[in-house]
Amino acid sequence: MSTDDPTAGGPPEQLALIRETVRKAKPRTWRGAQRAAELPVARVVVDKGLLHLDQFFDYAVPATMAEDAQPGTRVRVRFGARVVAGRREGGELHDGFVVERLAASDYAGPLAPLAQVLSPEQVLTPALLRLSRKVADRYAGTLADVLQLAVPPRHAKAEAEPSPEPLAPPAALPPGSWSRYPHGPEFLASLAAGHAPRAVWTALPGPDWPGEIALAVANTLAAGRGAVVVLPDGRAVARVDEALTALLGPGRHATLTADLGPKERYRRWLTVSRGSVRAAIGTRATMFAPVRDLGLVVVWSDGDSSHSDPRAPHPHVREVALLRAAEEGAAVLLGGLATTVEGAQLLRTGWARPLAADRAAVREAAPRVRTVGDGDQARDAAAQAARLPSVAWQVAREALRSGPVLVQVPRRGYVPRLACDRCRTPARCRHCVGPLEATAAGRALCCSWCGVEEADWHCAECGSFRLRAQVVGARRTAEELGKAFPQTPVRTSGRDAVLATVGPEPALVICTPGAEPVAEGGYAAALLLDGWALLGRPDLRAGEEALRLWLAAAALVRPAGAGGVVVVVAEPTARPVQALVRWDPAGHAAVELEERAQLHFPPVSRMASVAGSPSAVADLLALTRLPEGTDILGPIPLPAPGGRGEEQERALLRVNPGQGGALAAALKAAQIARVALRTPDPVKVRIDPIDIG
Repeated sequence: MSTDDPTAGGPPEQLALIRETVRKAKPRTWRGAQRAAELPVARVVVDKGLLHLDQFFDYAVPATMAEDAQPGTRVRVRFGARVVAGRREGGELHDGFVVERLAASDYAGPLAPLAQVLSPEQVLTPALLRLSRKVADRYAGTLADVLQLAVPPRHAKAEAEPSPEPLAPPAALPPGSWSRYPHGPEFLASLAAGHAPRAVWTALPGPDWPGEIALAVANTLAAGRGAVVVLPDGRAVARVDEALTALLGPGRHATLTADLGPKERYRRWLTVSRGSVRAAIGTRATMFAPVRDLGLVVVWSDGDSSHSDPRAPHPHVREVALLRAAEEGAAVLLGGLATTVEGAQLLRTGWARPLAADRAAVREAAPRVRTVGDGDQARDAAAQAARLPSVAWQVAREALRSGPVLVQVPRRGYVPRLACDRCRTPARCRHCVGPLEATAAGRALCCSWCGVEEADWHCAECGSFRLRAQVVGARRTAEELGKAFPQTPVRTSGRDAVLATVGPEPALVICTPGAEPVAEGGYAAALLLDGWALLGRPDLRAGEEALRLWLAAAALVRPAGAGGVVVVVAEPTARPVQALVRWDPAGHAAVELEERAQLHFPPVSRMASVAGSPSAVADLLALTRLPEGTDILGPIPLPAPGGRGEEQERALLRVNPGQGGALAAALKAAQIARVALRTPDPVKVRIDPIDIG
């Protein structure tokens, strides 16, 4: 028998001693402990995340914790303790934050004591607490859920390390490339003076936008104020990080991204919280970074879906930025190559001013855009037999003589959608009715939902065994273009492996939208294939999103004066295509806004979605005291996840802009009522859903 286990074969006295040691390792209940002499009550937000418990709870502060249990610190408390002989006992241990110390509690019963102060580090600042409360109320969520997004998990080793001393503010810098915008120098001067201008920035195409963000941050720091910059992905963060370091040197900003790892990310977050640096740049969660004396909030590409948090209560970076700027008196720079409808709404109401270049500067910076429509392809024998229309093939051939060519394909994979060659019936899985796809040449078909292979497919409608591609993916496109240009290297960038940069030598770079690498010296040309796949999506934002993705790719191409050409394969008369040809994203957003105003769709209205089983949706709507004038759209059936499961429905609730808070409060109250009534079926509530069909 092994002797490694200290309890094996030991006498009862040793077992009792070990059990007692384990008990002492847990946080003590501090039964009968003396309370703190001053401010003996701690008001705590407990990390429960339940709607009906979205409130503060009071706890007694033992004298031994009085010094450490300050507002903003992390604590551990017992929740659900029962009253026994006039005192609180038992309950489950939960983490929380002290939000306030009080002389007395307004609760008449006995208070449970704090179980443990996890750290004396004050990580929850009053400003962050107020912002988190506003976000929770706007999105019908709980404060605890928002704090999970706002405050990173503790890492003891990182917390034990000292943060460096803050550097003196830098000197204000000249406008540089901001001079290309008529109001650019004025905007920077306002930041350097400590003012709070608000602008919607339509950036010129090309590689200069990271440096322009860095200039805005530098002039904000020169005024002695802080800055927060939020970008959609790590590659964009790296570009701004590089630009800021080149402009100001190291030690003036912190970069916060998820791929840093828990220790390093928390260490950098602490440098912001402790005031060692006054600027934070990063992805979505950086919007909550506790920058001191915030003077500027920058959100780049606010139309990118990654700015909407998938975790409850699903806040959007843009809306959090506007709330925070209003709360802390900060400037706002809402920028991107495209202009969102929400940005156009801010301009229309006068809340922000436009920051855009004149048409001459746009023509000088933008590439030439050519279109290939359905009629062109119908007359093009080569396009019918190959993947590439003749115009695109000729442009690629010419461009490859001077540099790389970018090819954007809307779908990843090999052939992600198939249909019967005879009757055009979509090819479906016999097990779950999911769509079949070809993952590689010569391999068996595979279901994209359940993953089951289909080795012997035949059409259930006509019996044919022949298949045709409905949609061609990036891998198949790379294979076909490799055959069309046999002497040219082909590189791919997509979900499995995203390239950050490529060299200036000739190459075909095949990518999915959002995964375009930056080419040294710019691309000689870009081919935007299968535009119908982006424009044909059944979504209110399909046109806006297609234009944003096209602009992001086209902006990486050299200017027209340097020979840069973009070919978009889409219907030339479509509004987003025309906006791309003219390079007029602001005009496109303004027209979209007018149409949505006529239909009373967001952002002219506020909207919430309610999804669940038909009975659960009906139950919630019956319990909700909706604001006067609320429009209920639906319910309509939703496809079940994976094609299986019970029936789901969704209803949309629409109110006027000033009633958004009332709608969120009413839905939250109805959810709490369902909990009290012990209603079993869950309902998912989402305020301002990004996908409304």
